[in-house]
Order: sequence, then structure tokens, then C-alpha cells
Amino acid sequence: MRQAFYLLIITLFLLAPFLGPAACLIGFDKKVQALALPVQDINNEVNSLGEDLFALRDRAAAMSDTIIEQEKEYQEQQRILQELAARSHEYKQDSDQIYEERILAMLGPPIDSYRSDRVEIKVFKLDELGYRGYIAKVKLFDPRALKVVLGKDTLGQTETTSSAVARTGAILGINGGGFYSSVQGGKTRIMPIGNTIIDGKLVNRDFSPSNGEVFFAGIDRNGKMIGGRFYDKASLMSLNPWQGVSFLPILIKNGQPLPVPKEWETTKQPRTIIGEYANGDFIMIVVDGRQSDWSSGVTLERLQIKLAELGVKEGYNLDGGGSSTFVFRGKVLNRPSDGKERPVATNIVILP
Repeated sequence: MRQAFYLLIITLFLLAPFLGPAACLIGFDKKVQALALPVQDINNEVNSLGEDLFALRDRAAAMSDTIIEQEKEYQEQQRILQELAARSHEYKQDSDQIYEERILAMLGPPIDSYRSDRVEIKVFKLDELGYRGYIAKVKLFDPRALKVVLGKDTLGQTETTSSAVARTGAILGINGGGFYSSVQGGKTRIMPIGNTIIDGKLVNRDFSPSNGEVFFAGIDRNGKMIGGRFYDKASLMSLNPWQGVSFLPILIKNGQPLPVPKEWETTKQPRTIIGEYANGDFIMIVVDGRQSDWSSGVTLERLQIKLAELGVKEGYNLDGGGSSTFVFRGKVLNRPSDGKERPVATNIVILP
């Protein structure tokens, strides 16, 4: 019995170096499998991240292509504008009759017209790729036939363009300058921005210096268009302004297109424009927008090109969007984007 015990002890002693590793190997397969699971999860995450990176790369490439295309389009527009500006300068040398014929050839046949001893108006359809609207070419024989009117003839009030046309007995009307709301004495008033002049007088309480791109545009007492950015009252009043409103930006000055502000670039909207030809005739344009089945609107850059194509020497962007309205002979010809006319602070009307 003692010998058997000694033999067991000796056997265990000899096997001891192998018992530890053997014990460690017990359950090893399960541990390996457990370790494989998080490794597989990591592989899945890496693969997913790789797919996201490839997608991000593709989007970045597409965005880069879009930016390059926009830059090419911008450069092409600038080239066209320079060519058209040079052509407009050539047109200035023409006689009045030839110049009138050139204008009408570019505008096409009028859809309606009106003539009196004070004014001649010809109305044209504007039908371009992606946008539609109306154009009025106005020849003033009497400067008093063009008038800026406040909403209901009261500062702080609003009125639709058709209401202003009906109330004043006008033949033609478009919406005027920009406006903002102001609470005074607990009452909300809708005030014109910048400077508004009616019958030679500032209707604002004080002169408002041009802020950023805000301009004043209108006519002097002789019926000639005046406009620009003014930083003191004396500079504006020295031009003998008769009627005028304010908004932004200036599109064409002395036959040359001006840079469009960054925040206004490549944005299609309804637009209202007032401008002047080299012969002194006025052009009033309303473009519809925000209606994909009718007219999407137009960018200011594209509108600059259109004005230059038409030979316009001066061009000013008036309040647009839902305000844009064109009324002739008591009828709203365009389709305001709000679905109905928007009451505005000022309108520009042509009296019979």
C-alpha cells in the first residue's frame, strides 16, 4: 500500500509540467469563438465606414462638378453681357426712328397698346425658357403721367396694384419699392425702405442714406430716369427727383451690367424691373415665378442678359416675389406667386 502511494506521487511529479498547459487548453475553442464575434463586428463596421467614405467621395466629386459648371456658366454670362453692352453702345448712335424699330424688333409684336397726348404704352408678352411675364414700353410725353402712389395715399398703409390703378384712373401699374413692418404707438405700419419721392418731395420723415446695395430710382422733373446709391440728401435732391422708390440691386448702369450681390446670385424668383432705353423710353418688366407649371422665375444674372439683349441702358430691380404684379387697362395680366395680389407699400402707375 505504501509502495502504491509512493508510485502515485512519483507519477504526478513527472506529469506536473504538462498539467498546467492542459488545463489552459480546456474551453479554448469557446474563447476563440467569443473573440471572433467582436472581430467580425469590427470588420462589418470597417466595411460600412468604407462604403460611407466612397459615397462621400462621390458626393464631393458631384458637388465639385456642379461648382465648376456654375463657374463656367457665370463666365459665359459675363462674356455675353460684355458683347451685348458693346452692341447697346452702337445702338445709341442710331437715329430715333431706327432705334425705335430696333427695340420693337427685339420685343416682337405688342399684344396691346395705349396712346394719348401724355403717354404711349405698348405691352408685350415675355416667354423665355423657364420663365414668363410681361413687358411695357412707355414713352412719356408728359412727366406727370408717371406717378408713385403710397398705399391708399397714406404712409404706412398698403394697397394692391390693381386697387391703386383703379383708384387713380391709371392705364398701367406695377408694384414699386421694397418695404418693412414697423410697430409705432402699438400699431403695425408698413413702411417703404430707403427713400420714396412723390411729386418732388420725400415722403419719409428723414433722408435715408443708401445702405449696402439699396438704391433710389425714378424720374426727374423732365421725365428722365435718374438712379443710383445716394449717401446724403443734397446729392439726391440736386437731381431734381420727381417720382421714385428704393430697392436693390442695380442691374444695369450706363449700359454696363453691375455685379450681382453674393446673397442674390443664382436664385430664381418672380421679378419686377424698371429701366430706360437710350432714347429715353421706359421699360417695365414683371416676371412670374414659384410656379413650376407656368413660370419658375428668373435669376438676376439671366435677367441682366435679357435686359442687355433688349438694349436697355439703365435697369433697376424692384420688389419681387409675391409682390410682382402687372396691371394694364384694369386687368392683372401676370400670375402673382401668392395666388392673389399682395398689398404693397408703393405702386408705380402710368396715368392716361
